Amino acid sequence: MTTRRTFIRSSALASAAFLAHTPESFSSESKMMNTNAAGKPIVLSTWNFGIKANEAAWSVLSSGGKALDAVEAGVKIPEGDPKERSVGYGGRPDRDGRVTLDACIMDEHANIGSVACLEYIKHPISVARAVMEKTPHVMLVGDGALQFALSQGFVKENLLVEESEKEWKEWLKESKYAPVVNIEHHDTIGMIAMDMNGDLSGACTTSGMAYKMHGRVGDSPIIGAGLYVDNEVGAATATGHGEEVIRIAGCYLVVELMRQGRTPEQACKEAVERVVRLTANRKKNLKDIQVGFIALNKRGEYGAYCVQSGFNYAVRTADGSRLLDSGFAIQ
Repeated sequence: MTTRRTFIRSSALASAAFLAHTPESFSSESKMMNTNAAGKPIVLSTWNFGIKANEAAWSVLSSGGKALDAVEAGVKIPEGDPKERSVGYGGRPDRDGRVTLDACIMDEHANIGSVACLEYIKHPISVARAVMEKTPHVMLVGDGALQFALSQGFVKENLLVEESEKEWKEWLKESKYAPVVNIEHHDTIGMIAMDMNGDLSGACTTSGMAYKMHGRVGDSPIIGAGLYVDNEVGAATATGHGEEVIRIAGCYLVVELMRQGRTPEQACKEAVERVVRLTANRKKNLKDIQVGFIALNKRGEYGAYCVQSGFNYAVRTADGSRLLDSGFAIQ
């Protein structure tokens, strides 16, 4: 007879076994290092909507523009697309039917700006940049963030599109909070870039988990969790279950591991392994969790890793655009 204790023990052992093997088809390290052979510049972003976002960023980078301008321009593409249901305009609401947005941005000088639980503003990434450049603070939240945005000329808009509203009303019939991995965890665009000068910047923006409690904030607007840039070493950004990324200060960890000599993929993998271990220690079901990291170092090498299969990321260089599957810990 399988008891709860033996089930937990076997689940933890299974997690460890999964970590010991990554299929070659998903592991860049099994064949060769992912390197930008064309040299600078380069831009990476999470998920398949990163392809279009990267093109907007590339138009800045390829003309000699700064990485900071590139990442802002890039992530504004899904932010402004009403068909994208997990970022900006069109994002799924919280359980009260309110669309609340989180974003942060970081440049090569460790200048940072962030907004959280921001309503009615289509491009929170630009508000985050304004926080960075025009205030003595690094983070504004809720009504304060909204009032600041309006004072800077941002326009107040209804962000709840018809399809998202229909889905929310359907959800209300049972009000069961059970996010689906790689669907409702497909919840962020994180973007990191290196420009022709070799400088790094990053941006991360999201509407957060669908039907979350009002006021919930994940990792995306938190420097060191959803995004981190160190111009001497590299940059990383995250997607997935924000609570788990915050728990390990995920992107700071990835960058510090690169500082210690790990390749970008090795650093992402080690951070994911820490998520897996902590999940087992807390007796949580790993199948309910997705976390993915992408990373870029100063040599133009890049990589990614995630908890479960299904996470992909987009890369744009002078050689063209690619969508790559991430290595993963469990199938």
